[in-house]
Amino acid sequence: MIAAMRSETLKLVTVRLWWILALILLGYVGFTAGLLAGLFGALGNQLAASPGAPQLPPESLPAIVYSTTTAVGYVFPLIFGALAVTGEFRYQTLTPTFLAEPRRGVVLAAKLVVVGVAGAIFGVVGLVASMGIGAPVLALTGNDGALGSSETWLLAVRIVLAMALWAVIGVGVGSLIPNQIASIIVVLAFTQFVEPILRFGTSIWDWTAQIGQFLPGSAGDSLVGASFFTSFGAGAAGAVSLEWWQGGLVLVAYAIVLSLAGLATSWRRDVT
Repeated sequence: MIAAMRSETLKLVTVRLWWILALILLGYVGFTAGLLAGLFGALGNQLAASPGAPQLPPESLPAIVYSTTTAVGYVFPLIFGALAVTGEFRYQTLTPTFLAEPRRGVVLAAKLVVVGVAGAIFGVVGLVASMGIGAPVLALTGNDGALGSSETWLLAVRIVLAMALWAVIGVGVGSLIPNQIASIIVVLAFTQFVEPILRFGTSIWDWTAQIGQFLPGSAGDSLVGASFFTSFGAGAAGAVSLEWWQGGLVLVAYAIVLSLAGLATSWRRDVT
């Protein structure tokens, strides 16, 4: 297992994919966090005076700003995990890997661990962006960035955990759909179109909201405990009603089911 993990680590760090995605994540999350902090930090009083406007207590702003790491950035570790698998099918690097370690379950387990650690690093990168830009902008607008609060740092830990789980889920997706183009299309279509529509649709009735809370994105928001989307009505009827540990368990379940399905199907086929 240790040898397999060492091999998987070398596969990741010897290509440019990880740091290119990390740089894009840094810029994307930083821009979004700064925009939200500036917009809602500066307009807080006007929003509070407008009955039809979304009401955001000042104490909730830091969590919303910092959680942009997962709210808009979770797709990066998800794609990274999928590419970590599909790239091996595309370039046939699985052939020498399986010759060196014929136990394919061990290879997949090692990849899950290594990519999960990489996902946690993506989470740290996202927090550097959201906190590094969001906190100063909040301060400039007269709001407390809450960097001295233990709740903020517990939020940060949950964000890192969520990003690690999204990367592991990406490995499961890539294992189940080994075609690189198809897996990326599925990931983007589901995260950017299908799930947002489902979350909005299930929020209409209470009984459907109880089902919608188990969607991957809803579970991720529950794990983190804050999200820009849930704060502004995208599933406000109950999308974040799970406890943080329950949301984490739901994401773990998705990762296990997808990985086992991939192990039982495409991972067992001839890769040459």
